[in-house]
Amino acid sequence: MRCFIGIDLGSTTTKAVVMDENTQVLGRGITNSRSNYDTAAAVSKQEALIDTRLTLFRRALGSVPEVAGKVDDILSDLERNFRHVQFLEQLGDLEETCVRNIKGPRFAGKEKGVQETLAEVFRRLRVGSDQLFAAGGKRKSDFFRDLAGSDFMTVGEAVCKDAGIGFDMILNVYDKSIIEVENRPPSGDMEGKFIRALEKGSMATNLIAKPVQDALAIPLEETYVVGTGYGRVRLPFPKEHIRSEILCHGLGAHMMYPETRTVLDIGGQDTKGIQVDPVGIVENFQMNDRCAAGCGRYLGYIADEMNMGLHELGPLAMNSTKQVRINSTCTVFAGAELRDRLALGEKREDILAGLHRAIILRAMSILSRAGGVKDQFTFTGGVAKNEAAVRELRKLIKENYGDVQININPDSIYTGALGGATFAVRAVVN
Repeated sequence: MRCFIGIDLGSTTTKAVVMDENTQVLGRGITNSRSNYDTAAAVSKQEALIDTRLTLFRRALGSVPEVAGKVDDILSDLERNFRHVQFLEQLGDLEETCVRNIKGPRFAGKEKGVQETLAEVFRRLRVGSDQLFAAGGKRKSDFFRDLAGSDFMTVGEAVCKDAGIGFDMILNVYDKSIIEVENRPPSGDMEGKFIRALEKGSMATNLIAKPVQDALAIPLEETYVVGTGYGRVRLPFPKEHIRSEILCHGLGAHMMYPETRTVLDIGGQDTKGIQVDPVGIVENFQMNDRCAAGCGRYLGYIADEMNMGLHELGPLAMNSTKQVRINSTCTVFAGAELRDRLALGEKREDILAGLHRAIILRAMSILSRAGGVKDQFTFTGGVAKNEAAVRELRKLIKENYGDVQININPDSIYTGALGGATFAVRAVVN
């Protein structure tokens, strides 16, 4: 099967989309961006190809009458077990890396004790992973570093206390090792992992195994890859395979909503206002200046200042009873103004409501310079998932442009990668 791939290397996350030659989306993948951009690109592409396999499994199982109505449960079981197999593989890699990093003067004479302690930590992590990937189990993140790190800290402290070894020694080894492992993509034996996942699944029957194995036998040919995004100059592709963020977000929004004429993308480092024609070609655009004021990075900084998770900002702002006026969306001065407002007795939710309004006001200014808002209007980027930002956007669009249809797709974070994949198809299929 010919596959066309778009990769969007963002400042915080890297996304990939796999399409077939008919521009049907087969799979999507996402990972956290790293200093090693080649690895981020490779991992996101691998994740999208895993999702593509799941799409092929769904198609194959759809032709088996006996599993009608059970396909979602079967695929959920299969994917969960696949992720468990993948997690254990990376956990083994992390343990081996930690052992190799037990070196230096501070470990002199203690190597054996540290190695035995690590062995017990990883034994408990492997046992605990059964619950982590059990049916109905909840994971705070799908990224290996987040999953492994959280449990390593908890288990490691307990094991070190029992062994009489300072936790700082174990933590030192872990900190060095997790960076190495994170910058190594999981092994590419996707088919083997799916077979092992199928064997350990609660629904592993011959009725299911045959169509899944047939789908695994379909070759996925990487016909053409297009890269875009904040870090696109670091993508390991020839220049002719690189497209600008503006072009990819414009075309991606068009693929999601063919009637789209105006696109607003608020990413980690920049905000873009884009006008597209009826076939998704960019006619005009404007974007913010070089700083990250009013973008995802700004919200991340605010979250850090308030000791909150980024995902918590929007819901808290939705509880506001008034909006505190914010004078600057400059990341450099945000902390000082935030602390001043808190010192004056303003509520956190009211401050956050004002911050979200300030961000959207800045975006509206960019849209105005790009030619205003035309029906239909599509909002993309990570900030499109922030309900407080969406609330302010709807208010300001209505105030300034009337009843315009606003599109926000659940998969809007993949818009740039979707546009890249579409360019990849167009480069080959005429």
